[in-house]
Amino acid sequence: MATGPEAARAATGPEVDLGPLGIDGGGHLLIAHALARLPVGSPLTVLGGGPHLPVHLRAWARERGHRVEGNVVIGGDADHRRLAGARRAGATGDVAERAPAAWGLAARGAIVEPGAPPLVGADLDRREEVWTELAPKLYAQAAAGQWDPATAVDWTPPELADEVEVAVVQVMTYLIENEQAALAVPARFIGRIHPHYREVVQFLTTQLADEARHVEVFTRRGRLGGRPFGVSGAGGRASLLTLLDEPEWPTASFLLSVLGEGTFLSLLSFLERHAPDPVTARIAHLALQDEARHVAFAMAHLSEHLRSDPALRYRLAAAVRRRHDALLDTAGLSDHVHDALAILAAGEWSHEAIGRGWTLVGSLQEEMNEARGRRLVRLGFSEHEANELSALHTRNFM
Repeated sequence: MATGPEAARAATGPEVDLGPLGIDGGGHLLIAHALARLPVGSPLTVLGGGPHLPVHLRAWARERGHRVEGNVVIGGDADHRRLAGARRAGATGDVAERAPAAWGLAARGAIVEPGAPPLVGADLDRREEVWTELAPKLYAQAAAGQWDPATAVDWTPPELADEVEVAVVQVMTYLIENEQAALAVPARFIGRIHPHYREVVQFLTTQLADEARHVEVFTRRGRLGGRPFGVSGAGGRASLLTLLDEPEWPTASFLLSVLGEGTFLSLLSFLERHAPDPVTARIAHLALQDEARHVAFAMAHLSEHLRSDPALRYRLAAAVRRRHDALLDTAGLSDHVHDALAILAAGEWSHEAIGRGWTLVGSLQEEMNEARGRRLVRLGFSEHEANELSALHTRNFM
């Protein structure tokens, strides 16, 4: 049988020695650590040399639902009761079908302690309407694929004929306003996506960074030759404003990324192939890589959404027709832009070159239409409806 100090310790339970630490100096961590290893109601003797230990120990214990008898803490169950109604914000590695507002900004898989106000405004909170299994992979690719305009491009001013440089500047003028629209559209919806679907939010933030960078390089190329910017067509601006007015994210993403940016893949590829100077070719190549990710994300996201909600296809088609009707009285692609593309592709001011450039622009428009149709078929539209919707897409390309 134990006698003396050992018997006294057995009667009061285990001990924790704080040494010189006070409760206000971190000593409470040692006490909490010791209590966590004991059943509720077990005694824990607290030893220590801090001058205010008795007073601080009682205050600390009372706040956490423990009892104190002298220097012995009797573990309570307040922490257990406080978290009794808590639920995890999904599983760490899994994406929930719906993310409640009560989860707020909690990390996926975290224990969400009750009592905080709900997250307001994140109404895009269902997996089927925001998620794609490609989101983590595309985000990783986007994060790794960011490039610096200052080092990724050799900004040596090219020596071009005046008419060709003016044409390049007109195309850059056009690209800038289109990229500004492509920046504004996803920015409207990022704050509405529940942070539980963080990889989607993360990808869209890289999309914003991409578009901001495209605006920068197109602006820089436009100024490179010292000439003023070209014409911003009224029809083009009207077309872009319809994108900003689209109220639903699926339809806005469809109109912008599947149809608009999808069409821009053909345009940027055209500019890379037929650019009259290395700077224009280089920035078109870099922007094309970024835009391909944006289109891939929208296609993957909408494909998964359509599997769970086939009726979405009718809403997407209705959005195309509604936009077409809204733009019926506008001019579409400005003659300034069309002609500039022909001159840019010609590369020189001769009738043979201009004829070649004009033909190339016509082939570009046919390529755009065919590529749009193929993407629409991939989303489940019949070939007939895909061709019809592609033909209704704005003549402004975006």
